[in-house]
Amino acid sequence: MVGEGGAYRLRCSLVGHGQDVRGLTRGLFPQGSFVSVSRDRTARLWAPDGLNRGFTEMHCMSGHSNFVSCVCIIPPSDLYPRGLIATGGNDHNICIFTVDNPAPLYVLKGHKNTVCSLSSGKFGTLLSGSWDTTAKVWLNDRCMMTLQGHTAAIWAVKILPEQGLMLTGSADKTIKLWKAGRCERTFTGHEDCVRGLAILSEMEFLSCANDASVRRWQISGECLQVYYGHTNYIYSISVFPHCKDFVTTGEDRSLRIWKQGECAQTIRLPAQSVWCCCVLDNGDIVVGASDGIIRVFTESLERTASAEEIQAFENELSQASIDPKTGDLGDINADDLPGREHLKDPGTRDGQTRLIKDNGKIEAYQWSVSEGRWIKIGDVVGSSGATQQTSGKVLFEGKEYDYVFTIDVNESGPSYKLPYNITDDPWLTAYNFLQKNDLNPMFLDQVAKFIMDNTKGQTLLSTSAQFSDPFTGTGRYVPGSSSGSSMMPAADPFTGAGRYVPGSASNAVAPVGGVDPYTGMGAYQSAAAKVENIYFPKKDAVTFDQANPMQILGKLKELNGSATEEHKLTEDDLITLEKLLSATCNTSAETPTAQQLQTLWRAVNWPEDIVFPALDILRLSIRHPTVNENFCSEKDHVQFIILLLKFLNPKGKQANQLLALRALCNCFVSPAGQKLMMEQRDEIMTQAIEMKSGNNKNIHIALATLTLNYAVCLLKVNNIEGKAQCLSVISTIMEVVQDLEAIFRLLVALGTLISDDTNAVQLAKSLGVDSQIKKYASVSEPAKVKECCRFVLNLL
Repeated sequence: MVGEGGAYRLRCSLVGHGQDVRGLTRGLFPQGSFVSVSRDRTARLWAPDGLNRGFTEMHCMSGHSNFVSCVCIIPPSDLYPRGLIATGGNDHNICIFTVDNPAPLYVLKGHKNTVCSLSSGKFGTLLSGSWDTTAKVWLNDRCMMTLQGHTAAIWAVKILPEQGLMLTGSADKTIKLWKAGRCERTFTGHEDCVRGLAILSEMEFLSCANDASVRRWQISGECLQVYYGHTNYIYSISVFPHCKDFVTTGEDRSLRIWKQGECAQTIRLPAQSVWCCCVLDNGDIVVGASDGIIRVFTESLERTASAEEIQAFENELSQASIDPKTGDLGDINADDLPGREHLKDPGTRDGQTRLIKDNGKIEAYQWSVSEGRWIKIGDVVGSSGATQQTSGKVLFEGKEYDYVFTIDVNESGPSYKLPYNITDDPWLTAYNFLQKNDLNPMFLDQVAKFIMDNTKGQTLLSTSAQFSDPFTGTGRYVPGSSSGSSMMPAADPFTGAGRYVPGSASNAVAPVGGVDPYTGMGAYQSAAAKVENIYFPKKDAVTFDQANPMQILGKLKELNGSATEEHKLTEDDLITLEKLLSATCNTSAETPTAQQLQTLWRAVNWPEDIVFPALDILRLSIRHPTVNENFCSEKDHVQFIILLLKFLNPKGKQANQLLALRALCNCFVSPAGQKLMMEQRDEIMTQAIEMKSGNNKNIHIALATLTLNYAVCLLKVNNIEGKAQCLSVISTIMEVVQDLEAIFRLLVALGTLISDDTNAVQLAKSLGVDSQIKKYASVSEPAKVKECCRFVLNLL
């Protein structure tokens, strides 16, 4: 026996769950507690009992209609000082519980398949990973953004300590690092499905995988170390507090404790799949396994189980059946095995296994360094004939199933894989299988009967109909559309129009100078000499109005001369475009005609190298209500957007990129344009952000203005997913933009997005935007950058 700091021994075994324990996490309240989740559809909160050794089940939570597969704690907030518990399940949902109510506080819907990993961050953010190949970022009860890029199930997610950074590990064998919702880096090296992630520091993390290895990585992308020890899939990894030591569990029936980069101790369990582990504050290790029992191991002599309990555990272990097919014990040739006398020789390292033959029976033993003896870990039996030794271990397309059948439809044709869980409806599974593989629906009865015959009719309780309909996807979260616009009139800091009205501003910072940064006029100063917030929330779109019609037409005529016959405009066409320009630049009172718009459409479809003057005419014309309605209405908007997005190609000409961005900004002047821009927001923002990589300051200003115009629209509809995308774009562009006018417009966009919206403020903080913009609070010129930045920081 050794004292503190020695080997881990059993502290207690906790019976409560009816099936596999799939997830564990350290609890915050009460101290020393933990939460477990299981295939029995429940989550349970366990607290240490007064006797020092055991735990009591304090609280059982139910809310899922299928297996529960993962759990995490959301840290305390003013509203919930004891924190919250989040669980993810095979019903595609995430349930959020308080620590004292068995029913969920609310349910997060949005994933289209099993939610198998959760991680919480600062300011109430939650990251979820799913078999639907996406990860989602949630704030309170809303989905803020979806991380797309993996090509298979996401098994592991973690929010890093540095704000805005997140990790995802997938069945596509890669790990991705995300910053403000965009993939920054992909880590490759694992040779199979990545199953777990653990954070060591701001700069390093660990991953474990089905390739039976653990890897230590630097955030910069370098793999620093690979650890081998397990002989089968590694399912989970957990780090000891305040050091780099860690524990892992896996499909080889073991818990392994790693110290200074070496496997210091191996503890075998009487269950094939050791699904999960977590480390408590006192260093004790909690593990959950396929036998439904939770076991806690400790280094502390005070907390070690009684001799009787340890003996009972060893007896249970010694009676376990080990299937040689799992390969956990290497290749076994029964004829070559020694007898019991082989156990007289001591082992050479902790966890070493030795097989002996006794009366025709093969027994497996493991060496314990701390106790100086061989401990029996089970009987090695021949294949039991079952196709499936352990629940949920067959992997198919990166997801796990109770069964994966091979079905031959006819002798000569291909065979098809049919994955099945015992909670599934055999008929629905058969129907989906036939649909997916385009097979004749006549086979329905046959396939369903095949499933029932081969699973011996094994099914679990009937699942409730709460989760989303597999055919229509109903039951998903639909973003709210309630209006959240604030009533504060603000000056337009871009043009000086609608200037500040004294007494209406709500927040103020110290003065920087007495001149209005937009108009050069003396700015209003109150008696207390405070600078008022004239910057945001911005209420109207910012447009690009500067024009020199004569120059534009001159360039158009010049390039028309070099155009091919099919593109060349006639003299009449050029006069038509001249009339359109004068009508839309307010130099004539005429309304643009259908003929003028048709001519413009022909011109903007010119080849890339000569199209820019036509794009400039489009940029100016789109501000006119008639033109806006024509191009942005239901009838033509698809071609119009496709045309403009075509120019937002990073390899394209900068003049075209700039004018396409400005045209998009100018679309926001009329209701038809606003509606179109909001409907196509995802597509437009995704393309537009690619323009950040150049170093053209005019393009950066146009990109910042586009973001600002989206912020203005989002202020009116209060769509939190839209705000999340905008915040992510702002954060991404801030990284690269140098020009202070572009920075100013991004700051106004940011201020507009977070005005009167606590969710948006929390999200901005979780993305680390506050630390990104701090440096602009001390810019001396132009003063508007500093002032606007300080107002934004006041809200954060």
